[in-house]
Amino acid sequence: MNIELEQISIDEKPVLSNLMQLCFHDYSEFNDEDVGPYGLFNYKYLDYYWTEPERFAYFVKIDGKLAGFALGMHNRPETGERINILAEFFILRKYRRKGIGMKIAHRLFAKYPGKWSVVQEAGNFPAQAFWRKVIDEYTKGNFTETQEEKGPVQEFESLKK
Repeated sequence: MNIELEQISIDEKPVLSNLMQLCFHDYSEFNDEDVGPYGLFNYKYLDYYWTEPERFAYFVKIDGKLAGFALGMHNRPETGERINILAEFFILRKYRRKGIGMKIAHRLFAKYPGKWSVVQEAGNFPAQAFWRKVIDEYTKGNFTETQEEKGPVQEFESLKK
């Protein structure tokens, strides 16, 4: 199985937007979001991934097929602090529970050395368990976790591997 991270070009924005609908459908179980009047979930930050250089957007591909995406930024918007933040992470259900998400997350952490912050929704217990396991394995337990209003936040240092 060939697992790839592929940077998303602006021409592929409609494909990402489509995948995000599947992602937000899954998330709606935990965050109580509703679709808008046209039957779609809204993501107001989508265009920023091509207009703000501090953001990154990748497709996850398995044997050349779309399997998910990862979105993030290299600074904290509120303070400008230099930190890698994973904003959205999604793997299609077909590819879950096969170690793919962990491999992709570890590749992202290694790709961008430095401080990382990963946040989960307060009610999304499956995501919390996933990220604790992924980060614990990557850091060998060397991370901190705090409880914020939105939910748990793990922070750690990544080294280029």
